[in-house]
Amino acid sequence: MINKISFYPTDYKKAIALFWLILFNALYTGAQQKIDLWEKGKMPNSKGLSLTDSISNERIFRISSPRMHVFLPSKDDNNGTAILILPGGGYNHLTYNLGGFQIAKWFNSLGICAFVLDYRLPGSPDLINRETGPLQDAQRAIKIIREKSRLWNIDEKKIGVLGTSAGGHLASLLATSSNDITEVHESLGTVSFHPDFMILISPLIDLSDSESRESRQNLLGMNPSVETIRNYSSQNRVSGNTPPCFIVQAQDDPAVSANHSLLFFQALLNKKIPVSYHVFPYGAHKIGVNNNQGSTGLWKQLCEQWLREMKLLSFTP
Repeated sequence: MINKISFYPTDYKKAIALFWLILFNALYTGAQQKIDLWEKGKMPNSKGLSLTDSISNERIFRISSPRMHVFLPSKDDNNGTAILILPGGGYNHLTYNLGGFQIAKWFNSLGICAFVLDYRLPGSPDLINRETGPLQDAQRAIKIIREKSRLWNIDEKKIGVLGTSAGGHLASLLATSSNDITEVHESLGTVSFHPDFMILISPLIDLSDSESRESRQNLLGMNPSVETIRNYSSQNRVSGNTPPCFIVQAQDDPAVSANHSLLFFQALLNKKIPVSYHVFPYGAHKIGVNNNQGSTGLWKQLCEQWLREMKLLSFTP
């Protein structure tokens, strides 16, 4: 299904080109809709530069503007749960297909509404404060999903977040945030940005770890203070208000040590937050919907059962 778009072309050839661009985008991603997060001229933390997308080898290196790709199950399958998906890429790029669209389609098979976020990367020349851009976009996305929950037949108390790798770090920042930094005061100003659950796949957590240096520099710059590094290390942000969490990681992950997810698991335990934590011997940094190694392939079944335990796969309108 492709949403109907109204426009009044002054140039017939441009109108035809626009139609085919919209059709190609919808068919390529499988998404039914693409939603810009911010109204023109109202995006916070922006210099107002005009940017273009930079996409190569299924990776986004720069976005023209932050947006969500909407993946909806059929009305009969919709169980009222929704999830915001944050692709990883070391805060250098976004792996939008493996870490986004494929996961969204799997959630659709469970009756869950999925939203893949193209968030601003810290290296964007348009950002004023590099470290706050991704979190601002993630908070705004949850607000939009919650505000439009009736439109998509979503229970506003069953909206979660999933992140892979550095997207897992952003998801954990979002889930442990207490302050609204979206800055825009309008109809969404009073809508909660707080997710009701989170799922972390091979997540980056501790930015003080030496192996996190590249991602840390991409997010915080070359010489962040010790206090800033601590504040952006998610294990230090867990509180009694942190939502339930499902974590999956591979022990042989060469990019993000399983110690990262272990630190977060221990922090959740200390605050008595419900958590399901799974570390598999093989899987490297490639845990996804398909082609998982050995027992790592069980993660989807475990995640589905956890969602049932959390009463997220049933809906009472």
